[in-house]
Amino acid sequence: MTLEILTSDALANVKHGFFTRRGGASSGVFSGLNCGQGSTDQTEIVSINRARVAAAMGVTPDHLIGAHQVHSATALPVAGPLANKPRADALVTKTPGLALSVLSADCQPVLFAEQAAGVIGAAHAGWRGALDGILEATVEAMIALGATREKITAVIGPSISQRAYEVGPEFMDCFLDEDPDFARYFINGEGDRMLFDLPGFGLNRLRAAGVGHAEWTRHCTFSDPDRFYSYRRTTRAKEADYGRLIASIAL
Repeated sequence: MTLEILTSDALANVKHGFFTRRGGASSGVFSGLNCGQGSTDQTEIVSINRARVAAAMGVTPDHLIGAHQVHSATALPVAGPLANKPRADALVTKTPGLALSVLSADCQPVLFAEQAAGVIGAAHAGWRGALDGILEATVEAMIALGATREKITAVIGPSISQRAYEVGPEFMDCFLDEDPDFARYFINGEGDRMLFDLPGFGLNRLRAAGVGHAEWTRHCTFSDPDRFYSYRRTTRAKEADYGRLIASIAL
């Protein structure tokens, strides 16, 4: 099966892609294009999957760059292949020939480009990272490399949608403690449960950060098991582990 790569017209002039699980070599619960080196999938199979992604992005596997994601607000510049993955949740570069990447399985994968300055970025934004400022940190890191804020385009890829993201009152309190206006990203679920709009929150943070254009591809990871891995879906099914989707962008 060939790879399925979702793209955005907003990034049409930049090599990029939100890869689905289709076209990979993994099997079992990881069936498809699992690119998570931290998963319990076979290491050599994950390497095959990542090599396929690298080829699709037009780079060698060592130029498919990622971070050790820790749900932080840390965005780092990179200028070449990395011997060791830094603990961060976003990378930015102005170096041609590098493909920045992030992994996700419900969290937001966000690809950034400022084409005039030749600066790109990739961020992993779960609820914690988004609340703590990873998207704003990515924008600032791009500006430090010469990007103009108003010329930055940011696209959120496949993420868990509000209809599938049930949370408890303590989760909502984390947001309301930060800003009572964040209540608008929650709607009532069953009992004391609420439904949280992660992509809506991400879009708000991006627009408040002053980027020129921000959008979501409107794909829900939880609701489409044939195309996407989902941490929450796996947890509900009591499966032992889950695959990780990859998103990438290159100059």
